[in-house]
Amino acid sequence: MRFLHTADWQLGMKAVHVGDAAETVRETRLKTVEKLLKVAKDKKADFILVAGDVFEDNAVSRLLVQRVADILSKSKIPLYIIPGNHDPLVPGSVWEHPAWEKCKSVRLLTEDAPVEVPGGILYPCPIKEKFSKENPTAWIPRETGEDKIRIGLAHGTVEGIQQDEVAFPIPKDAASKFGLDYLALGHWHSTAIYEDKEGVPRMAYSGTHETTKFGERDSGNVLLVEIAEKGATPVITQVRISELFWRTVEYEIKTPGYLPELRGRIEDFDYSERILLNVKLSGLFYAEEVAEIKRIEEILSSRFLYGRLDLSDLIPAPEDKNWIESLPAGIIRETGERLKGICESRKGSQPSPDIAARALMELYMLVMGISK
Repeated sequence: MRFLHTADWQLGMKAVHVGDAAETVRETRLKTVEKLLKVAKDKKADFILVAGDVFEDNAVSRLLVQRVADILSKSKIPLYIIPGNHDPLVPGSVWEHPAWEKCKSVRLLTEDAPVEVPGGILYPCPIKEKFSKENPTAWIPRETGEDKIRIGLAHGTVEGIQQDEVAFPIPKDAASKFGLDYLALGHWHSTAIYEDKEGVPRMAYSGTHETTKFGERDSGNVLLVEIAEKGATPVITQVRISELFWRTVEYEIKTPGYLPELRGRIEDFDYSERILLNVKLSGLFYAEEVAEIKRIEEILSSRFLYGRLDLSDLIPAPEDKNWIESLPAGIIRETGERLKGICESRKGSQPSPDIAARALMELYMLVMGISK
């Protein structure tokens, strides 16, 4: 048995966190689904498992649903799909769209019932509500002694993952508990593979096919899974298919003169319209270098699909008196002193220290006539 495991496409996500790049991010997610189908064909997969959250939610455009169905209908390889918590099987869901009736390549799994797949049996665990504390795999029958390879398909949170309120909890030993040769998981966006007590990998999150935000540990992948026979160790190959690259670089400013040096480094980056770059600064910020911040922002915006300069961990240097002394006496200087005090307190003040730091910088630039 050879199949492709994928999940969490989140098609239709608004991506407002990347500003003007949002439309490109949305379209790329669709194009990468087409790439995924090609990978499945090239790898000679018997079928494709999609472990939930094909769509961002059930309110996405019905035109988008039609587009997705049209893309998937071109596949010569069958796709087995379960609804996830973003697109649960509820009245009015995306899964009621008539486009799926003509999409012969897709088998939408809506019931907790075994399904015959090439080479074995699939146990799907479709999600039928937005939130639940129930284990979606609990229905799967234990080992019955048949010779066929047993595969599970579920969407939820594996025991041990930190979450404020655990949704759709799945035991860490679910594969072993139910006698599954492999349990394909969705819900978390980074690739993660779980071994049983014998060290055999039988559970995995494929992660999303395209990164959704900065900070995702290992997203942009699909998993090619090969199982020779019932009870055999699954051979899991991680295949990167992401078309976009989300990168975060961090710099700590310790002395004056560092920002011009940093600007030089960023100017020397190999820039690309496929890169979303988050530059995170921390440490001390000196008033005489405010103009460098605006210059760095210009470079980031012009050279990459999306560029962001994160100043949340940057504070005006306490010993730098220019922040205040350069401001005219009166309400403007008083405002500057108050903002500087908030920046240095960092104790849950309102506004927050990072917003105060940005406001102080903007106030300083306005007074000094530094062009934005």
